[in-house]
Amino acid sequence: MRILLIHQYFLEKDDGGGSRFNEFTRHWAQEGHKITVIAGMVHYNTGKKRDKYKGKFTVKERYSENIDVLRCHVSESYNSSFLGRLWGYFSFVFSSIFAGVFKINNKYDIIISTSPPLFIGITAYMLSKLKGIPFLFEIRDLWPESAIDTGVLTNKPLIKLSYWFESFIYKKASLINVLTPAFREKLITNKGVRQSKIIYIPNAADFSLSDRYLETFDRKKFRENLDIDDCLAVIYVGAHGVANALSQILDTASILKGEKVVFLLVGAGMQKIQLIEEARRRGLTNVKFIDPVPKSEIFKYILASDIGSSVLKRVDTFKTVYSNKTFDYMSCKKPVLMAIDGVSRKLVEDAECGYYVEPENPEEFARKITCYIENPSLLKIHGESGYKYAKKHFDREFLAGKYLSELKKINNDVQ
Repeated sequence: MRILLIHQYFLEKDDGGGSRFNEFTRHWAQEGHKITVIAGMVHYNTGKKRDKYKGKFTVKERYSENIDVLRCHVSESYNSSFLGRLWGYFSFVFSSIFAGVFKINNKYDIIISTSPPLFIGITAYMLSKLKGIPFLFEIRDLWPESAIDTGVLTNKPLIKLSYWFESFIYKKASLINVLTPAFREKLITNKGVRQSKIIYIPNAADFSLSDRYLETFDRKKFRENLDIDDCLAVIYVGAHGVANALSQILDTASILKGEKVVFLLVGAGMQKIQLIEEARRRGLTNVKFIDPVPKSEIFKYILASDIGSSVLKRVDTFKTVYSNKTFDYMSCKKPVLMAIDGVSRKLVEDAECGYYVEPENPEEFARKITCYIENPSLLKIHGESGYKYAKKHFDREFLAGKYLSELKKINNDVQ
């Protein structure tokens, strides 16, 4: 197949962070499928452009023999304010449509558009009409609900416009992929999308990477280099933004100051500087901030840790999401402390791979960590259980094949 993927936050080769489509496209390319990605130049976490993109409207990069990435202009006002972020979204809409029309000459069988941002659907719809090919719209996060619940979107006319556009895109897409069962339920019951139009390909665990490290990784040496050898290490991997509410981890660290517990926060985001300053002000020497690392390296930090943590702000919308990092913890046989209610809580409870923690409740967070201190055998029991459950239900290689099968069905229906 020839696939055109529109993904504003598609990662660079050496980038850290969630890599859902970097991994899916890698699997598809290995099977001989051709993929072109239209992506943005501004990084989701830092809100900045690398020097090689500055002053340029589009830049083409080759990731592999079968994967080309066309980076498009995004305004660097992205992280300045809400209006700046809005302009960041729409500047990409304009540049990505331009790129799709004038910079790409290949013929494609299918377009995939992955949201957020919701407005990326404009590019998918326009290129679908202009090129006469169907598009699949993927929902990684319910928008605008998540933006409303976190206080990012408050303007009533913009909210009304966003809901109208959401409905429009759902009608025009040939197929809609959702990442959680809760998303599917919301679309059917609240948004009037027919069930036959929805597929479910969730986030996944990359066992090809984790299994390799499980066999060869020198955990003791890595822990010594991090100066955590005699501590129970709790890791968080991901964005440091408003929605993540990482202050709850600092509060937990404060409660456990007297214990041999260390927290590793790996990633970047708008709140990182403030978090570092807050930890310094409070004298939290049991918190270590680590810059983002490539996907191939992140497993070392997870394997060097004892517990993985997944946290978000306490809002209703986040009850519908799976935290991507959770699957990485499970694939590395680490128990999970899940400070996200809803389907993520159910995931941990069904897999018997850790504990649910009430979001933004540091006292409970500390109590659950103490459970592992007092019962260290649970670390292995919960870790093994999570690995087996993820292997059965969330294997990236299997899901990549399932996704491709759905894309082929759309293409066959059109033909």
